[in-house]
Amino acid sequence: MAIKRVWIEEGCITCNACEAECPDVFSVAENSSTIRGDIREDGVQSENRDEKSPLKVALQASLEAGIKTAAAGCPVEVIQFEEA
Repeated sequence: MAIKRVWIEEGCITCNACEAECPDVFSVAENSSTIRGDIREDGVQSENRDEKSPLKVALQASLEAGIKTAAAGCPVEVIQFEEA
């Protein structure tokens, strides 16, 4: 199944593990990781916690493996996703 949405819950420790694993999706900012705006339907770069903007349909399947690997490797388990 493709991943429809991905977001960062509160508690990110900005360890850079997610960006190192999947830089097409995650970008580490000063206080939290964010979901890149260029892959989201709304085009906004943020944690996507409140918006829950879907990923662009054309990218959902191709980003799935990287998102799942990054979520599994997150030491504080703040990466959440919803499958289509």
